[in-house]
Amino acid sequence: MEECTIKHAKKLIFLLCTAALCAALAACGGQSSAPAQSANEEQEIIVFAAASLTETLNTIKAQYEAAHPGVTVVCSYESSGTLKTQIEEDAPCDIFISAGQKQMDALDAAADPAVSTDYVDHETRVDLLENRVVLCVPEGNPANLAGFDDLADALAQGNVLLAMGNSDVPVGQYTQKILAWYGLDETALANAGCITYGTNVKEVTTQITQGSVDCGVIYATDAYSAGLTPVDAATAEMCGQVIYPAAVLKTAAHPEAAREFLDYLQTEEAMKIFESVGFSPVTNG
Repeated sequence: MEECTIKHAKKLIFLLCTAALCAALAACGGQSSAPAQSANEEQEIIVFAAASLTETLNTIKAQYEAAHPGVTVVCSYESSGTLKTQIEEDAPCDIFISAGQKQMDALDAAADPAVSTDYVDHETRVDLLENRVVLCVPEGNPANLAGFDDLADALAQGNVLLAMGNSDVPVGQYTQKILAWYGLDETALANAGCITYGTNVKEVTTQITQGSVDCGVIYATDAYSAGLTPVDAATAEMCGQVIYPAAVLKTAAHPEAAREFLDYLQTEEAMKIFESVGFSPVTNG
């Protein structure tokens, strides 16, 4: 009798342990499936964009996120040259928006066969926006400059301090073209103390607003955002068109979501925001 009771108890314990093990396995299975579902729902799009896009793109991304629950757009703003280097160093990035073709071409083998790095999904590449290069002065216009012609004369005489972007920054490259168009030697002017530099267009803009320089060459959109009124605008003959190309990268973690956001940037809804600060759709010529 006692032996039967012991056998019954052992059988009961075995059944209880088996049930507990099944429950534990079921619980583990439930926990492992939840994160996978959440990962499928949440998507993060990383955008590397020229510093001059800061204000407008922040507004557009907030608008896009509100209409697309589960999608987060993370924007990193810097000079196009710096962003290009970060992409080449394999920094996570889904979309690149440059303030110049040169930086985009350096990552796009389909655009330049001489390029050794091929990061750009060329089929997604578009000329997204056009900007203008302008001459701005601090409050009071201490050097009494009325335009680029006056700036060229003042630089030749060595009695003006100009702020411009570095040579790896698109706004700096446009400024170099303007100086060359007037026949001015940038190196000689810099050595004479007539030029100071910024690592991106925002730094150049800050030097103007703070009055630490007599003038600076920036984009019309940055002048608008900083409350500056340009005294002159460069022509295409002086520095070429200011085109902002954009593309999804081949290394994008969420390529489909990235393409959808890039498509949205080209819509009338998004373009109205770009145009409100001085950007415009790209024109031929």
